[in-house]
Order: sequence, then structure tokens, then C-alpha cells
Amino acid sequence: MVLALLLQVVLIFLNAIFASAEIAVISANQTKMEKLAEDGNKRAKRICRLTKNSSKFLSTIQVAITLASLLGSAFAADSFSEPLAALIVGKDSSYFTVTSTICMIAITLILSYFSIVFGELIPKRIAMRNPEKLSLFLSGILTFVSYAFAPFVWLLTVSANGILRMFGIKPEDTSEDVSEEEIMLMAEAGSEKGSIDAKENEFIQKVFEFKENDVGDVCTHRKDVDFLFDRDDQEVWENTIKQSNHTYYPVCGKDIDDVIGVLNTKIYFRLDDKSKENVKQQAIMPPVFISETMPADDLFYRMKNTREYFAVVLDEYGGINGIITLHDLLELLVGDLQEKGEDPDYEITRIDDDTWEVTGLAPFDEVIEKMDIRLPEDELEKDDYETFGGYVCEMLGAVPDDGSTAECENDYVKVQVLLVNEHRIEKMRITKKPKPVEEEQKEENADEDKDKKFRLFKKEKPAEDDSSTDEKE
Repeated sequence: MVLALLLQVVLIFLNAIFASAEIAVISANQTKMEKLAEDGNKRAKRICRLTKNSSKFLSTIQVAITLASLLGSAFAADSFSEPLAALIVGKDSSYFTVTSTICMIAITLILSYFSIVFGELIPKRIAMRNPEKLSLFLSGILTFVSYAFAPFVWLLTVSANGILRMFGIKPEDTSEDVSEEEIMLMAEAGSEKGSIDAKENEFIQKVFEFKENDVGDVCTHRKDVDFLFDRDDQEVWENTIKQSNHTYYPVCGKDIDDVIGVLNTKIYFRLDDKSKENVKQQAIMPPVFISETMPADDLFYRMKNTREYFAVVLDEYGGINGIITLHDLLELLVGDLQEKGEDPDYEITRIDDDTWEVTGLAPFDEVIEKMDIRLPEDELEKDDYETFGGYVCEMLGAVPDDGSTAECENDYVKVQVLLVNEHRIEKMRITKKPKPVEEEQKEENADEDKDKKFRLFKKEKPAEDDSSTDEKE
């Protein structure tokens, strides 16, 4: 009886060893392990060898855990049920068989409790807190077990692969790639829970949205570009450069659509002779033309490789759409990069809780975010406008005449146009309307669905999620 109890303790201990080893190796920082291995740590080298074929390692551990559990249950049922039944009713009793069966069930349940608590839960919690240390400590045992169980694991793997092929499933199709949507979802959920900083989440979202932008969507429109014309004299060029203070200027021939070069002011200001002819020879470089449909990420890598940080954007008819610089592309990733002393091109001024004064060039997304306006998804996904002035023009159905005022409204905002200049809305007053009760209910339901979706996603990899949480503790 004592030997049987001792055997159960040993089997539960082995179960605990293998369960903790599984979590420790999975949760260990792979980069740290590789660094230790490069520095000559033999234990780290063993762990790296095991994790190179993670499926084989996990199969080996699972076989060891299963064997320990099965042996424990078998020995317990055989060793304890009959002696316990004899103690309760006597071996010669007519109820001995029934009592023995009941004792077997009770012993199995009790053993399962101790196996789960001491053989699974506690070891895994310990492993989550110190994955690297425990992995290194158990590296020798794990290496021995991987060699000892290799034939059995091979047999099980071949059997499982054969059955999968019978059902038309390729065993090799075991890709566990995480999609962009899943990463963005995890980052957003982490931001909401406080484990990821809001700015970090915003940067992650912008990285994945970067390639979705075309150059034509983010370039500086021709209306806002300061051009130099070949027909103008040196004094006009100097005044334009001093007043606008840009790094690059498109130089045009007969009209705006005829760009013949790009003036680099870094070279221009170093010239002693700023005569027009000398400037054209020394400071003007050939223009780089790109299509407005070119993806922003393609242009980013092209600029990085060619070191040409200024490009002229052409529309489908070969006319000038605008210009784009590396600075513009970086702003897509990190937000507005306003230089010291530079005034913003737009203003968003709060009047009261629901009323704001906004200039026409204010970005659409920034206005609705600051005012906390919850527009429908179809409104947010439109590509017809980038500024709030463009959004108002769409609401009006036309561009207001210069010097005129106008009013428009929808279910979400009321807009009063205060100033129009050069066919562009310069200033407007926006009043946010209270949200309808039905809209608030829809938002609550959408948030609940989002939380459910995230919880379902996290259930797919519980060990990794728990480990990351405990590591932070």
C-alpha cells in the first residue's frame, strides 16, 4: 500500500515535470535562448535544438504526460480499489464487487483532482513565471526523453498523418501564420485593456494601413504647391523661396503641367552666384515622375533605395496631380511631423461642448475624432474626401461661391460655412447632434460582438496568452 502511494506521487511528479517543461519551452524568449546558445551555453543549445522541430517536441511531451497519467490511473485502480472495498464491507461480503467498483470510481476522481492541481495547474503557473530558467534547468531531461520516445513518437506521427491523408488533409498544411487583421485586433484589444500604449497601438494600425494608401491619396495637391516658372526672373524665384520656405520646388516651363526640373534649396543657398543660369545648372535636378495609383509603400522603398526624396505625381492623363516627399510618407506612419516654428495648415478650435470652429483643410479623420462624432461605416470608408471641407462640399452637393455662406446638416452634425475663398471652404462652424437612441444601442451591440470575437480568438492559444500576462507580472 505504501509503495503504491509512493508510486502515485512519483507519477504525479513526472506529470508535473513534463507539463511545466511544455509551457516553459513554449513561453521562453527564443531570441534570448539563441543569444545564450551563441555565447556557448550548452543547455540553451539543447533547447534550441528541441524547438527547431516544435511539433516533434510537443508530441514527445504529450506522449510523456499521457503515459504518466495512464499509468497513474491504472495502478491506482488496481492497487487501492479492492483493499478499500474489503476494508469497508469485508472481502466475503455480497456487496464487495459493487463496493469495489464504487471505490474505483471514487479513487479515479480523487486521483484526477490531485493530478490536475499538482501535476498540471501549479507546475504550469510556475513555468509561466520563470520560463527561461526552468527550460534551461530541464534541458537535459527533455533531451533524454526526446531520444527515448523518438520511435514511439515516429509511429504515432506516421499513423496520424496516414489517417489525415485518408480524409484528404495534407499533414504538411500546418501553417499557423497570424493574419494582419488578427494582429490589429490584438493590438487594439491590448490598448483597451492597458497592456499596450494607445500611441503604440496607433502606430501598429498605421503600419498595416500604410500599403493600403495610393500616392494620389496622400500627395500635396497641385493647388497647394508653390511652383517656380522658367519665364520668371531671379528676383521672383528668390521671393517665392523666401516666403514659402520649402526644401524642393518644381520648376515649370510653359505651364504647371510642364515640369522641367526640381530645385533643391539646400544646394541653392550654398551658391555664391544665384543667377538664374547658374541655379539652373547647379541646383536643379531632373524631375522624378510617378503615377498617382502607385502604392505608398512601394514609393517609400523606392525613395529609400534611390535616395530621391521628391517626386511629381501624375494623374491618368499625364497632368500634375501634386507632389510627394519622404516627409509625407513618414507622416502616414507617425502622424503630423510639424517642424519647429511651423504653423499648422489648419485649425480646430473648441467653442463649447458640442460646437467647434474648423478650417476647411482640417483632416476629416482628426475632426471627427476630436469632436467624437460617430459616423456610419460607409461614411468613414469613402475615399471622396480627405478634409472636412471636402466632406461638407459633398453634403452641400456643390462647391459654394466665393464670399458666400451656407448651411447644411445630416443626422450627426450641423455645419455653418462662414468663409469661402478661391472655391475652397476656409472656415466653418460645426455643431454635433445628440446620437439617436437606436444608434447608441447598435454601438453597444457592436462592442459586445467585438469583445466576443476577441475572446474566441484568445481561446485558440491559451498557453501563450497566459504566459505573456504572467511574464509582465
